[in-house]
Order: sequence, then structure tokens, then C-alpha cells
Amino acid sequence: MDGAPTDGTSPDAAWHTLLAPLPAGATVQRAPIAPPGAEAIAGWEQLTVGLSAGAAGRRQLLVLLDAAGTVLSASDAVVRTTAGTVSWHHASIGGRFEPDGRFLGTCWRGVGTATDDADEPTIASVPSPPSDAEVAALRALVDEIVRRAPPRAPHAR
Repeated sequence: MDGAPTDGTSPDAAWHTLLAPLPAGATVQRAPIAPPGAEAIAGWEQLTVGLSAGAAGRRQLLVLLDAAGTVLSASDAVVRTTAGTVSWHHASIGGRFEPDGRFLGTCWRGVGTATDDADEPTIASVPSPPSDAEVAALRALVDEIVRRAPPRAPHAR
């Protein structure tokens, strides 16, 4: 289940909220982002955590590292779905970390609805700048993901 804890199908799981702490059972996946020959980004990697809440939705976290292991960007996204007329609530924060520690990013909150008789779902999304507390919570998640990540492969160093 993409590293989801054993209670991952619970729609009320505490981790199924934007910027919530990771559950103890969540695993971090490490993968290169560049194919061989892409010298400009050689050695860059992504760390991901995917948490499934079954039919109730999903949470996905991503951290991008350069070849030296410096955090370049990060995101946390949560989707919650409900039965019946399919509706979903989406919340996310993402952006880049500057060398001076600043975070340049955006928060998004959205709601969508789909019905059997509509060709396209209706979606309403609103962007906003992240608060200092949201940036601090994302930074704490990034630190936790980096701490839990498997070691780098020898070729990635």
C-alpha cells in the first residue's frame, strides 16, 4: 500500500491531513530523477512517501535533492474523496527551498464534484501563500523524510 500503515484504509487516519506528522509505519522511497546522460541533474534524487486511505483518498509527499543531498523543493498533497456523487477535497503545499532557508511556494485548496451526467467534473481551487507555521511544518516533514530515507546508492554519490 505504498508504505501506508496497517490502518491505512481508515478515512479518519490522523496522517490523512495536510502537514500532519508521518505515521510510524510510513516508508520512504528513494529514486533518481534523471536518465543516464542528463549531466545537468546527474545524481539528483526524489524521496517520496505515498499513503493510501483506500477509497477515502491519498496523501503524497515529495522531496527533491540535488547530487550533494541538498533539499531543493518539497510538497505535501492530500486528496479526500466521498462516495455517492463523487466529490474530493484537495489540499497541497509545494515549492522550492532557497539556499538562505526561505521557502518560495504556494498552498492550494480545492473542491471537485463529478456526476454521471456531466462530461467534466466541476473543480474550484484557490491558491494562497503559505504561512510561517505551514512552512515550518513542511520543513519538519522534509527533515523526517530525509532521516527515514534509505541510504543513497553508490552510483548516486
